[in-house]
Amino acid sequence: MKKFLLTSLVALVILPVALFLPITYNPSTHSVPAKNFDEAIARADIFQTKDDEVALYPGCESQVMTHGQKVEQVIVLLHGYRNCPKQFYALGTIFYEQGYNVIIPRMPHHGLADVLATDQAQLTADELAAHVTEAVDIAEGLGDDVTVAGISTGGVLAGLAAQNRSDIDQAVLIAPVFGLHIIPTELTTPAINLFQILPNFFLWQNKELKAEAPNPPQVYPQNATRAVSQILRLASGVRDEVDESQPAASTIIVVTNANDTAVNNEMTSDVVVDWQKSGFEHLETYEFEANLQLDHDLIDPTHPKQKIDLVYPVLIDLITQ
Repeated sequence: MKKFLLTSLVALVILPVALFLPITYNPSTHSVPAKNFDEAIARADIFQTKDDEVALYPGCESQVMTHGQKVEQVIVLLHGYRNCPKQFYALGTIFYEQGYNVIIPRMPHHGLADVLATDQAQLTADELAAHVTEAVDIAEGLGDDVTVAGISTGGVLAGLAAQNRSDIDQAVLIAPVFGLHIIPTELTTPAINLFQILPNFFLWQNKELKAEAPNPPQVYPQNATRAVSQILRLASGVRDEVDESQPAASTIIVVTNANDTAVNNEMTSDVVVDWQKSGFEHLETYEFEANLQLDHDLIDPTHPKQKIDLVYPVLIDLITQ
């Protein structure tokens, strides 16, 4: 009994301290850019080969739209957590029709035909960093000027690329998830640490509707706590880099949604302020007003609350200006 009480007391003291320990994560971004168009296509084929190894929801395969040669502009579109390349396909097609080469890579463990599959819990911060690094490396062989745009988790990946890659002409962060709306900023670090300590468990996006939640059909209706903690761990690493140095990209655009109930806009604002304090001058921000009643997912045309007639023209103008 004494041993049990002593162990319990130690746990009660150590656990709260452990939860508030700073997160020290340095994302690996070792890049090997494609030297030419043929090499880029060959490496893009590897993305698509991986798609062939699993059963995917139709349209969730990595998308590569090219004009058969290297062009002036290429855009990498990075989808969000629980979604897949289908989220960006319509917007990517618009850029393709404007002369861009387009790559929309499938995030690891995403796009599975079984939306209740548990594979998403295996997602790691290292995989995400490698994912965006390879996508940008491929883009280097597809176009002279590289734009990287992403939403939510994809927005954080765009931020990671912006911070580390001088070969990016423009990075566009759309509703980036530097923190969650339901978690106060000061509790984000303890939450990340806690979900790393606990075994993974799944949370329904909508606990009443469960699998019938009003999502595009390819979207996973559950959140894996381990995956969320890994995404936020990566976001923490990006925030640390932003706090320490100027970004390497030529231009950054940060787009937020005042009606967003998924991400912590305060933490995104802090990232913007840190970039401004660093002396970085080529930074633009845009916020969709709350009265537009936009959902966190501004992009997917099959989302039941989509208003792409309002959103797409703004994003296209910001990116092509």
